[in-house]
Order: sequence, then C-alpha cells, then structure tokens
Amino acid sequence: MDVPRNFRLLEELDQEEKGIGDGLCSYGLKEPDDIMMERWTGTIFGPSRTAHENRIYTLEMFCGPNYPAEPPQVWFVSRINIGGVDQKTGAVSPDMDALKNWKASSTLHTLLKSIRSEMGKGANARLAQPAEGTTFE
Repeated sequence: MDVPRNFRLLEELDQEEKGIGDGLCSYGLKEPDDIMMERWTGTIFGPSRTAHENRIYTLEMFCGPNYPAEPPQVWFVSRINIGGVDQKTGAVSPDMDALKNWKASSTLHTLLKSIRSEMGKGANARLAQPAEGTTFE
C-alpha cells in the first residue's frame, strides 16, 4: 500500500524527533513552517578512522512531489572531498550508490547513513579534505 507523500514525511520527521537511530546522522525540516515538507537539513558525523573523523557535515535535501518513489535531491553545505559530490556546488550525483540504489521504502535516515558509509569507503576515506568549517557557495 502506498502511503501519501506528506504522511510518509510526517512519519519520518516523527521518528527522527523521537531520536530513533544511531545518532551518527540526523535530519529535520529546514523551515518549521514548510507545509509541503520539501526542504530538509541533515547532519552526518564523519566516520571514525577516516579523513572525516571528528568532523560534522551539513547537507540539504529537497523532497519533490514524487517522494518517496523518487529520491530527494541532495547537496552538501559543508565542503567535502569525496567521489560523487560536485566540487563547485556540493550536489550529490544521482550515480552515488546512496541515490542510485534508492527504493520507495528508503528514508532520509537510510539515505544519510548510506552517504556516511560512502564517506568511509576506499579512496573517500583517505582523500585530503578542505579546511573544516568551509562551505559550498
């Protein structure tokens, strides 16, 4: 059974506000009065034993009218140097596994966890990173 988009997003927001999860990724509405629930802000704590350790990354997500059948658009606000992230805009490529493998059952939380996992894999874990606190413009 398909759950209407806004009910689904309300459920996801409710789960996040209750603190269900591992605490390594979090998200919420960018503007509390966004009745369409389109614009979200996410946070990822960098994976340990990587170039991202002890860093906190901020992302923005846009859930369009076809969410969750289609994945949200995602971009980093915090500067990061990993494959699949446009180094001029911070946009996450639809070819990154986190978006490429999106299913209607996926959530914003599972998306952030998947991006965090990508940060800790292979070359992404070792790439030199921009100065902490810098942002994409």
